[in-house]
Amino acid sequence: MAYTLGLATDGQKRSVGPQHCVTRVELSVTASSLLDRDVASKSDPFCVLFHEVDGNWVELGRTETAVNNLNPVFGVKFQVDYHFEEIQKLRFAMFDEDKCATQLDEHDFLGAFVCTLGVIVSNKKLHRPLILANGKPAGKGSITITAQELSDNRIITLTLSGRKLDKKGEDGKWMLVHRTEVIKNTLDPVWKPFTVPLISLCNGDVDRSIKVLCYDYDNDGGHDFIGEFQTTVAKMSEAQNSVEVEFDCINPKKQKKKKNYKNSGVIIVKSCKITRDYTFLDYILGGCQLMFTVGIDFTASNGNPREPSSLHYINPLGSNEYLAAILAVGQIIQDYDTDKMFPALGFGAQLPPDWKVSHEFAINFNPTNPFCSGVEGIAQAYSACLPHIRFYGPTNFAPIINHVARFAAQALQQEKAAQYFTLLIITDGVISDMDETRDAIVQASKLPMSIIIIGVGNADFAAMEFLDGDASVLRSSTGEEAVRDIVQFVPFRDFRNAPKETLAKSVLAELPQQVTQYFKQRNLPPINPAPE
Repeated sequence: MAYTLGLATDGQKRSVGPQHCVTRVELSVTASSLLDRDVASKSDPFCVLFHEVDGNWVELGRTETAVNNLNPVFGVKFQVDYHFEEIQKLRFAMFDEDKCATQLDEHDFLGAFVCTLGVIVSNKKLHRPLILANGKPAGKGSITITAQELSDNRIITLTLSGRKLDKKGEDGKWMLVHRTEVIKNTLDPVWKPFTVPLISLCNGDVDRSIKVLCYDYDNDGGHDFIGEFQTTVAKMSEAQNSVEVEFDCINPKKQKKKKNYKNSGVIIVKSCKITRDYTFLDYILGGCQLMFTVGIDFTASNGNPREPSSLHYINPLGSNEYLAAILAVGQIIQDYDTDKMFPALGFGAQLPPDWKVSHEFAINFNPTNPFCSGVEGIAQAYSACLPHIRFYGPTNFAPIINHVARFAAQALQQEKAAQYFTLLIITDGVISDMDETRDAIVQASKLPMSIIIIGVGNADFAAMEFLDGDASVLRSSTGEEAVRDIVQFVPFRDFRNAPKETLAKSVLAELPQQVTQYFKQRNLPPINPAPE
């Protein structure tokens, strides 16, 4: 005989959330020391949330009004779709309700706070002063915003077996959730442990009915029904610490025909474990910082930066492809590093005063402190260094990759999901040290680290495409395979005529998955996981 089990849940629609975004985030708002705009009593504040769309503020929602209260704790919460690879600007504005009017200009303005959603989730709980329309502080008024991910990321792992199953249907609407493998030539099958999302099995409700069906498998597809039973996750969860839970496998037709019918065998839940399948936001809300480093190609093939034909030439608008790439990626990642101090390194240039070639130099010329303040600081240091270096060569990636890898290795020793390193390399041409670069990437794949490569100009970037291939294809000079895919490459030319946000979406789309994949492989939970 050959036996298989099917798990089904009732066919009600499940609110698994939208599929087009990473996840949904719930924002809770409190305020303190708000301005008092009323004469006979205190202000009656409410909060309005706006998001930026094409340069305009569009209202997303409003809280309730807290009557006669300068320190409100609002019960109404805001739900926002979260996209890591986008800059999502939000504006929280406080008003004193004076009239029963929907127009905001009918109410007194108490101050506002503007930030990105990335800043909020990277801090988990953000406390900031409120600002008036003239840019001055709104007295001592402040706002506190707390973020929480809404998705249910619990998973359930079950180990099932059967006993004395018959040799050899159903009422209501049920949806198949999982089908086990087939066990042959036994009346006492033991199925392999399997894991399914809890939200798929029971919509996160541990008391929701689940039906387990047992069949005798036939190769022609005409499987013979043996029996079934209904249970809940709560009941199955009693199977822990060597305690098993048994269920009679019932065939309703046999039960009606036979007075002494007991069952068609027994299905045993040998173990049932509910755990968390941690998401990218779990790690970010739990305290993980994204450490950002930029590596810039200053080889001679870029051309003289004083001439318009050079890729390093800064046009009258104050930009070039290198600056555009730095700003597109950095403006998003900087929200996930609290101190916003980023190392910026150059390679392939001769440096004063001895004019030796360096493939790992601080573009601010301070080797003991290569950090720049924010992405704007990187852009300023880049522009300032151009007149003081000589473009040379070759195009070596390995030194900068190894530079960041040393810091990632130090973070690895903490055995905590505290830091993840992202290296952005911007280059114009063919890699000169391909063997060394492959070696460096293979070693970096074992670390909390990802590499983004943006190719500027119109060179042949076939080598970059190879590095962005499947991890199993990328091997070191000794034949060692990369542990995981950590390289993302895009040519800037594909985005010259596209909105600036498109480049960032493309190169950062894989980063959340790479972060969670690394920490899961090492069985590292978030430092401060959200409560169940």
